[in-house]
Formats: sequence, structure tokens, C-alpha cells
Amino acid sequence: MNAIVSVTADWGIGLKGRLLVRNRADMRFFRETTMGGTVVCGRTTFESFPGGALKGRRNIVLTHDRSWSSVGAEVAHDLEETLKLVADDDPERVWLIGGESVYRALLERCSRAYVTKHDVVREADAHFPDLDASAMWELERHFGTGTTDEGVPYEFVVYRHL
Repeated sequence: MNAIVSVTADWGIGLKGRLLVRNRADMRFFRETTMGGTVVCGRTTFESFPGGALKGRRNIVLTHDRSWSSVGAEVAHDLEETLKLVADDDPERVWLIGGESVYRALLERCSRAYVTKHDVVREADAHFPDLDASAMWELERHFGTGTTDEGVPYEFVVYRHL
């Protein structure tokens, strides 16, 4: 399993269910990287997708709400159920895509984290764990840089779980 995330300089990932930085290159990378795989997210993250379930991917939604359902999504109610649903999938094609509680609960089971780091700090109410400060993760490689339409520099990096 891998994680894929877009963060600000202080590892912020969202505010009131929205991404902090609009970045078309990051969205394209996300789409291309996760296409054909399985995405695992929380209910709030899933409900933030404008078109519902992400097309071309198996969508698994982790929620404690036993009455919740959505077209195009499989539902898991706890971590054990989530792991059972992905047990037969190629682990390199399973992607944690948010939000904060899903990342925190399952990140230790990931072999890599694909991070788009934006060189800006914005108000956030959700954060990704700081992999630079973790002894359990090491920066494996940089694989691109750019600037968003609004002038925010960013880089694509991969961390490897030790």
C-alpha cells in the first residue's frame, strides 16, 4: 500500500474539507498514478469529490456510519474490514488518499508516500504526519518541480518506509 498526498510546507492538507493549494499538475499526477488501482479514503474525503466515485479506480470508503453508502464505493467500517477488502489487491496499486484520520490510521502499513510539497503555509485544520521528522521514513527521491498558476513553487517527492 502507498499513500499519495498534497501538502503545504507545514504538512497541512486541508481546511474544511478542501485542498489548500490548487495545482493542476498535482491533480494530473494523482489521476495518472492512481488510475486502475484501488483508492482508500474516509467518507468526508469521498464526499468532497465533485463527481462522486473516482472513475477508473476501485473506491473504498472508511466510515463509522453503518447506514452510509454511495454508488461506486465499497464501504468499510473499521481498519480490519479495510485491510480485508484490499488483501488480494496488488499492494503497489492500493493508494491511501485521505483524509487525516485515514492517513494516521494506515500510514504505518504503507511502503511509500508520494508527496507533492508546496512551498507555502496556509491555514489548515487537517495535517499529514511530518515525514521529514520521522525516524521511520526517509526521502527516497525527488522527481519534478514546478510552480502553480498562482505562483506557488512545488516539488514531487517520494518517501520510503523503513
